[in-house]
Amino acid sequence: MIKRIFFPLLAICFASCTKYLDKQPDNLLTDEMVWQTKTGAEGYLYNTYGHIYLHDGGDFATMGAADESSVSIGTTNVRQMVAGNWSPGAAYFNYWGNMYTGIRKTFVFENNIDKVPSHQMSDDLKTQYKSEVRFLRGYYYFYLLRQFGPFVIVTGEMSRNDNYDKYPRNSFEECAAHIAELMDAAAPGLPARWESAANNGRPTKGACLTIKAKVAQLAASELWNGNPAFAGFKNQDGKPLAPLNKDPERWRIAAEAAKAVIDLGAYKLFTNLDNGGTSFNPYESVRDVHTTAWNDEIIFGVVNWNRWGFTKCVSPAPGGYAMYCATQNLVDAFAMKNGRTISDPASDYQETGFAGAAQAESWGHRSGEWNMYANREPRFYAFINYNRRPVVPARTTDERNLYSSSGNQDGTGRVEFYYTGASGQRWAGSNNLTGYLVQKRVSATSSIYWDQVPHFAPFIFFRYAEIMLDYAEALNEYQPSNPDIVKYLNLVRERAGLPGIETVYPGAVGNKDEMRKHILRERQVELCFEGDRYWTLNRRLLAGKPENTAIYGMDVNADDGGQGFSFTGFYTRKLYQQRYWRDKMYLFPIAQNDMERARALVQNPGW
Repeated sequence: MIKRIFFPLLAICFASCTKYLDKQPDNLLTDEMVWQTKTGAEGYLYNTYGHIYLHDGGDFATMGAADESSVSIGTTNVRQMVAGNWSPGAAYFNYWGNMYTGIRKTFVFENNIDKVPSHQMSDDLKTQYKSEVRFLRGYYYFYLLRQFGPFVIVTGEMSRNDNYDKYPRNSFEECAAHIAELMDAAAPGLPARWESAANNGRPTKGACLTIKAKVAQLAASELWNGNPAFAGFKNQDGKPLAPLNKDPERWRIAAEAAKAVIDLGAYKLFTNLDNGGTSFNPYESVRDVHTTAWNDEIIFGVVNWNRWGFTKCVSPAPGGYAMYCATQNLVDAFAMKNGRTISDPASDYQETGFAGAAQAESWGHRSGEWNMYANREPRFYAFINYNRRPVVPARTTDERNLYSSSGNQDGTGRVEFYYTGASGQRWAGSNNLTGYLVQKRVSATSSIYWDQVPHFAPFIFFRYAEIMLDYAEALNEYQPSNPDIVKYLNLVRERAGLPGIETVYPGAVGNKDEMRKHILRERQVELCFEGDRYWTLNRRLLAGKPENTAIYGMDVNADDGGQGFSFTGFYTRKLYQQRYWRDKMYLFPIAQNDMERARALVQNPGW
């Protein structure tokens, strides 16, 4: 069973990782004995899957590298990155070698699986497994393309005597085409959906189409669509590695690729009705898509994700580390429940003062909370933990009371992020430096104080809502009058409890520039803490904009003088972090030791 075998083997995977195009034979995993039994071959397959799990929750893209979040501990690699302490020698998050190790394993598997005796494994199952490793090879190449740009296309299992200095990088177009070819080769051997839940976590036809769509999106976006900064990006023989022409048709290709996933008909937006609810609840719908065991919105993900570490990092003290902090930048992006942005004079947003009455919906703000957090959209309350908001990962009244001082204890666990609060800087030794924590993916069945966190939920790499937004974004760039833009944007908004975009902002319909702003904001909110914000800012050349490098939070260091929740000084916007940016950071550098091992490689521009 995949979800019983998959994840215990991660330790084996990480222990066996080798360097990029390592010349040493992997004797343990290629021994002929492995291929004499179904168990041995499947063990190797699951080990090959293991390179996916570098990015589940604590990766730079999901936490700390984009303007939506910050990691509070200054010595972490992602904090070094955003401070500019970065070089090919430092090699932060150097997935180059790890992805190539995974790629090599796909070739080893494909070259040996037919050795398994037929009484041990059927031909049909061997064909399926070959399709799975072709998908994995394409997925690993996709990650290289997204993080490093053009890579070296390896077409077979390389010998230990090979001359690695003769392998230069392929062009972006060649890399994109190769990934598409691998996905086309994998898809026929995979189902549109698995009949048995035991196969959740394996790729499907939809996963193959999704990777093709993401590559097409990358090719259409400003980073790779005729970017003049890459004019000199060439191999040692002068071969250009980046497209030099800007072609708006690439957006049409990206839209069609995303629409192919939609037209497959295998996915739907999850709602609480799919989870036994009797009436639609937008808060439960956006919350539980990440906490159910599996659902029809998930295109590709990890089945039994061990989310203890993630929950520990996002939870307040006592018990939590308060390490993954949401930013004021993201808080400001959430709409009001009437669907309007907070900068809209018609939104009814109030920056200051305390709310005199609670929101009618049970999931909304409570009386006495700061007006900044009043009457916001359901996703805000599902994804963000703010001062005076009840704690989530605590199950009993006694546990919840640990998060409030004696005068504030009411059994709900109202979190105190102000200076002398139970989760504040003075008493808890909290790391929370913005006044906000991440609440997405946190289960109410957890008890972080006792380190009891259920592990049944998946970690989602790609889901249907993202594909719908991909389609709307690409369509808007080449055919802004197409009604599908409003249709698919609204489907995501409506699941989140918001009115249609044409109702609140009719002027955006058909207006490419205005609609783009709404689509990118929708991505920022719907897909927050899922890695998309980082990759979207990069591919659209927005990461270096001043509004995305100045990181704001509340004044967590202001002494409340014992006023507690009535202290208004806490709610002062503070520039928490001015991040370093240079345009070379749109691509990661290839590590210096990898450059020295394969001397045909050229370094990424600026590094």
